[in-house]
Amino acid sequence: MTQNESKKLKVIIVDDEELARQGLEMRLQNFDEVEVVANCANAKEALRAIVEHEPDLVFLDIQMPGKTGFEMIQEIQVDILPMIIFVTAYDSFAVDAFEIHAVDYLLKPVETERLIDAISKAVERKSQLSVMDEKDRLLNLVVSITGKSPLAIDELLDNQEESTEHADRLAIKDGSSITFVPIKDIDWIDAAGDYMCVHVAGVVHIMRTTMKELETKLDPSIFQRVHRSTIVNLQRVEKVSSHINGEFHLSLSCGSSLKMSRSYKEKVKHFF
Repeated sequence: MTQNESKKLKVIIVDDEELARQGLEMRLQNFDEVEVVANCANAKEALRAIVEHEPDLVFLDIQMPGKTGFEMIQEIQVDILPMIIFVTAYDSFAVDAFEIHAVDYLLKPVETERLIDAISKAVERKSQLSVMDEKDRLLNLVVSITGKSPLAIDELLDNQEESTEHADRLAIKDGSSITFVPIKDIDWIDAAGDYMCVHVAGVVHIMRTTMKELETKLDPSIFQRVHRSTIVNLQRVEKVSSHINGEFHLSLSCGSSLKMSRSYKEKVKHFF
């Protein structure tokens, strides 16, 4: 790969309308800084493509069969989360899109000047923000930031004795209510700062805690970290596929696809 190719934005287009996908892909061919690596008709295809290609940017329709664009974002593994530009025929979602810090929000039919502006914003953001920063922005505007800082929590945990007793359920607070989630029902978990996204049967529960604290509540014979910020229920893993770069893709029974980094390969291989 040349230096110019490495600087290009790897792009995935997600839209349930085939003509819309084809039209946008043709227009993006006029941008030297963009490389379209996949186009997808629904969230399921898109989630798999994001795991495979790790794009920098996704042009995402909002209203699609199955999962909406907003629901799809919650399913993306934190370590590979791309930037998002929404492309939709409806302006009623604009406020929601900007509240989760999408790069831009384009109305169909997309005007050329707006497309140029959106791509320029994505190029600039790529140079400024890491993937982790992007997920933090999304989550911090979905939930209110309250309680102690991550540093304060870590100091508290360091001063406590480690417990070998594992919980059988998690208490997840949402405003004035508390949801009790059986740990055995958890499919996978990913983290952003002091928030954890707990994925259970297609529902995402957002929990204010740290990876370190949550790991003490999970049985390590069942739950293992497979990426920097991702924990998976090994009993949900149906297929492990090797990737050309030495990493692995995990296919879960819930339909999710996760990436396992090389650094965690030796730690978990004896479970499969």
